[in-house]
Amino acid sequence: MTARQPTPSQHNAERRFTQRQPKGEELGGRDVAAIDNDTRSSLLAGGVEGNERLTAATGLLLILLLAALGVTIVRIRPLISEHLFIGLLLIPPICLKLASTGYRFVRYYTSNPVYRQRGAPPTALRVIAPAVVLASITVFATGVALLAIGPSASGTLRGLHKASFIVWIALTSLHVLGHLPDIQKTFLTKHGNRVEYNELAAGKTGRTLALVGALLGGVVLAIVLIPHFGDWSHFEAFHHHH
Repeated sequence: MTARQPTPSQHNAERRFTQRQPKGEELGGRDVAAIDNDTRSSLLAGGVEGNERLTAATGLLLILLLAALGVTIVRIRPLISEHLFIGLLLIPPICLKLASTGYRFVRYYTSNPVYRQRGAPPTALRVIAPAVVLASITVFATGVALLAIGPSASGTLRGLHKASFIVWIALTSLHVLGHLPDIQKTFLTKHGNRVEYNELAAGKTGRTLALVGALLGGVVLAIVLIPHFGDWSHFEAFHHHH
C-alpha cells in the first residue's frame, strides 16, 4: 500500500496552524529579549545610586556585626569562640564593601561621566580610605593566620593582630561616621514633616543577593572552621582560670 498524500486543503490548514503558533522568542506575549532585559535590570541596574545603596546597606550590616564583635572583645577569654565565629563571619561582607567602594573608585577615576557628576567623597574620607583597606586586610589576614597556627606559636603575630585591630576599629569608626549622612540620604527622603523610605527598584534583586550571599558565605566559612576553634578555646579557658 502507498502512503496517503495530504490534500491541498490539508496543506493550507497546516500552514495556517503553523502561522498561529507563537514564535520561539515569545513567552506569554512577551519577547525573550524583554524578559532578559528585565532580569538584567533587576540584577545589575541601578547605576551610581545602586552602587551607593549597596555600599550603604553593607555598611549597616557591618555596623551590626562589629557591635557584636565588640561585645566579645570586652570578655575575650570566655567568648573566644564567639569572637572567632563573628570575625570569620565578617570577612565576606568586608570583601563586598571593599568591592563596591573599589568599583566606584575605578569608575570615578576612569572618568565615567555619571560617577564624575556624582562627585567624590569628602577629602578626609578619601585620605583615610587606603589606610582603612590596609588595616582591614591586615587584621583579618593575621586573624586567619592565628586560627591556623594556634596559640602555641602566635607571639609576634598575636601582637600584630591586636595592634592592627586597634588601628582598624579607629579608622573604620571614622569612616562609618563620615558616611552616616550619606546613608541617611540614600535610604530616606524628606517630604515636609514626613520622612519616607526611598526605594530604588532597579538592581534591587542583585543587591539583595549580594548582601545575603555575603552573609551566608560568612556563616558557612565560620561553621566550616569551627573545629579549629578548640585550641584557642582551651588556651583562653586555661588562662581565664589561672
